Amino acid sequence: MIFDQIAILDWSAESRPRRGKDSIWLGIAGPDGVSAENLPTRRAAEARLRALVADAVARGQRLLIGADFAFGYPAGFATHLTGRAEALAVWEWLAGAIEDDAQNRSNRYEVAAAINRQFPGLGPFWFHPNGRDLPGLPLKGSARHGYGPLDEKRATERAARGAQSVWKLGGPGSVGSQALTGLPVLWRLREGFAGQLAVWPFEPVAQAPVVLAEVFPSLLAAEVMANRTETGMVPDEAQVRLLAAVLWHMQETGAGLGALFTAPPDEAVSEEGWILGVGHEAALKAAARTLATPAPRPLPAHDRRPRQM
Repeated sequence: MIFDQIAILDWSAESRPRRGKDSIWLGIAGPDGVSAENLPTRRAAEARLRALVADAVARGQRLLIGADFAFGYPAGFATHLTGRAEALAVWEWLAGAIEDDAQNRSNRYEVAAAINRQFPGLGPFWFHPNGRDLPGLPLKGSARHGYGPLDEKRATERAARGAQSVWKLGGPGSVGSQALTGLPVLWRLREGFAGQLAVWPFEPVAQAPVVLAEVFPSLLAAEVMANRTETGMVPDEAQVRLLAAVLWHMQETGAGLGALFTAPPDEAVSEEGWILGVGHEAALKAAARTLATPAPRPLPAHDRRPRQM
């Protein structure tokens, strides 16, 4: 499986425009090296992704976009919410429910509370900002009860060391809000480029011009830390640069990029999804060890603000 460009997206659920640490970063690897862009809002990121895909399609090139948030939920959730045991059904549902304005203000907590009210008991989502009254959405995970036989983590998260539960919407290491705000963006991208874009592992990707896949840069946590220490980059930039560079290196050297596009032959994968590279951590780390530290490159003309340290 050969790509002309590989892009890695580190998402953010921030409630205001933000640059630097804990904001949206897009790392892109290609024949000319590795670059990174810092996008202050989800609207800006969606526009940039759309432009990136449109350019690849227009040029007849292949593009891989790896996004750092969950593409699915634990088995049983999609069926309960949409009547279909398919992750893409949840994407479509969320695209119709999540509102997200140009200043990064979203209704993700209200949507999570509304989803919880469709389940018995209290849960599965938890956490809300202090001072917010959101019936059905508990502040603490320990307050949840009786919401059905849903696992805390997907199979791929149990296999990926350090991955947190998608039900957790806030607090240290949380990823739930990123999925709620990111999946609608990917759904619109998929709809806007129908027939040109495929989502792994839910759809065949071997011949697709553009492939979307879930990634987890923390699979290379130690390597990212070393990269960050040497360059002074914020963690988000360091990890998108490194993972993009590693995947590109694996492709260029024949080190098994195509092998990463395998997932367990489990029916739950069609609903839960799978993280690209889980089960192949040794190959990823070996590729990272052979790379020189990616040198900082000038930001594109549309994003030449100074990098925050």
